[in-house]
Amino acid sequence: MNPNLSALQAYPFEKLRALFDGIASPTQAHIPLSIGEPKHASPDFVARAIKDNIDKLSNYPTTKGIPELREAIARWATQRFNLNKLDPETEILPVNGTREALFAFAQTVVAAGPEAVVCSPNPFYQIYEGAALLAGAQPEFLACRAENGFIPDFAGVNPDVWQRCQLLFICTPGNPSGAVMNSAQLKELIALADQYDFVIASDECYSELYFDEANPPAGLLQACAELGRDNYQRCVVFHSLSKRSNLPGLRSGFVAGDADILKEFLLYRTYHGCAMPVQHQLASVAAWNDEAHVKANRDLYRRKFAEVLEILDGCLDVSRPDASFYLWAKTPISDTEFAKGLFAQQHVTVLPGSYLSRKVEGYNPGANYVRMALVADAQQCADAAHRIKAYVQSLNERAAC
Repeated sequence: MNPNLSALQAYPFEKLRALFDGIASPTQAHIPLSIGEPKHASPDFVARAIKDNIDKLSNYPTTKGIPELREAIARWATQRFNLNKLDPETEILPVNGTREALFAFAQTVVAAGPEAVVCSPNPFYQIYEGAALLAGAQPEFLACRAENGFIPDFAGVNPDVWQRCQLLFICTPGNPSGAVMNSAQLKELIALADQYDFVIASDECYSELYFDEANPPAGLLQACAELGRDNYQRCVVFHSLSKRSNLPGLRSGFVAGDADILKEFLLYRTYHGCAMPVQHQLASVAAWNDEAHVKANRDLYRRKFAEVLEILDGCLDVSRPDASFYLWAKTPISDTEFAKGLFAQQHVTVLPGSYLSRKVEGYNPGANYVRMALVADAQQCADAAHRIKAYVQSLNERAAC
């Protein structure tokens, strides 16, 4: 067996099930805010596109994807991020969602060895850690602290870490905090990548869930374009239809950027056997070509956040994120005890922040936070907020006794 498998930790939701083991479920209906699975309706026209092309089940898909999909992605990304150019032939690869692509990407770009390092934010999406370990590298976790806007202090990273770094994962908007890196910060990272010769993999799967229609989050390729860096050297981005279009079951996304890197990634994927079904590719073309449903999706989240935050005002230390569909709330007691008590008393599930992060030198930046995914319908999210408020009030009353 691959010895690196033994280094993998249980997934956060496995830890959550163990935390709740033995707790009798309350009588009221369960409201899950723990998993970031969109619950808004998927666009009807995407389902129709699958039905209209169901005969494509008889065709083997190609790993590189059909030209129509790569061209639709190029048009969307060029317009969305103000790019000077994006070649659909050499700078875009369709993928089966960002999760599998992020994992596979590390296997392509990392040269395994005792000195190999893969850096990532902390807290983080656990795929980054698993990808690093199974690529034969050591994960290096960069703390996301409140005083730094929940973005790593990249300037404070030891130069020895950068010397050994081969791949840097970033997530903007961030999971779990929703923090967005601005264009200036992305340009600083590009300069570091040039100085120390590492690749930046920017996970931007939440980029289309934002609150200010006039100021969408910047992207890594956008920062490249502003620098006149139209070859996107050392820079690769990951996007998905899961959150943007409420299509998590379609398993459709793309990777774009440095053509030299993507050439090698395509070679890896050809052997990996992960081509997207043709009917899903054609449905994806329809999704990338339409923005009306995406704006309507943002409107739904905007209203939910406003209502939930009004209910929780003065109850928890929490504020609206820059983007994404998460609330990153500070807890008055330990995050695990908060999640356990909330489930036992109110049948609401949230995810402890310590399950999304790692302790480094005695400090866990996710401790005493919980992640709440506002993915359910508006009424359920409001009901959950009222239950959370009641639970916090019971904690305050207990503390006053």
